[in-house]
Amino acid sequence: MDLQEHYRYLAGYDEWANLEVISVLHGASQRLERPLKLMAHILGAEHIWLARVQQRPSPLPVWPDLTPDQCSEQARSLAKSWQDLVAGGGEILDRSVAYTNSKGEAYQSLVRDILTHVFMHSAYHRGQIASHMRQAGLVPAYTDFIHAVRQGAIE
Repeated sequence: MDLQEHYRYLAGYDEWANLEVISVLHGASQRLERPLKLMAHILGAEHIWLARVQQRPSPLPVWPDLTPDQCSEQARSLAKSWQDLVAGGGEILDRSVAYTNSKGEAYQSLVRDILTHVFMHSAYHRGQIASHMRQAGLVPAYTDFIHAVRQGAIE
């Protein structure tokens, strides 16, 4: 597996894991404010990073207010965008992107480092969502990477 294929694989995992969490949020017997807020943040942050790579404004803020249905729409849309980006060729991964963070600080990062950050950031917050759900007495989505591989959920 080359680097381009590796990031395509990780983008597939990210989509699957996000949709698994959203599915559990949909089916919860109670409205879970903090987990929903964190899921919306995952998607807002992914939009911001994608916009930075594509050198355009983000359609969402870093902490958007989204319903579970809107989260599903955004997760699917983002997944296609990440897959399209990576499919653009291996050279995209070595491209340097100049951007300004939310504090107004200027940086430059390689696309492969941005992708790694995005997928790790999302996994971190999915872990927080799982913790919040357990504290509420609910069963969170099982989103371990190896589980997705074993289930054939990503290709």
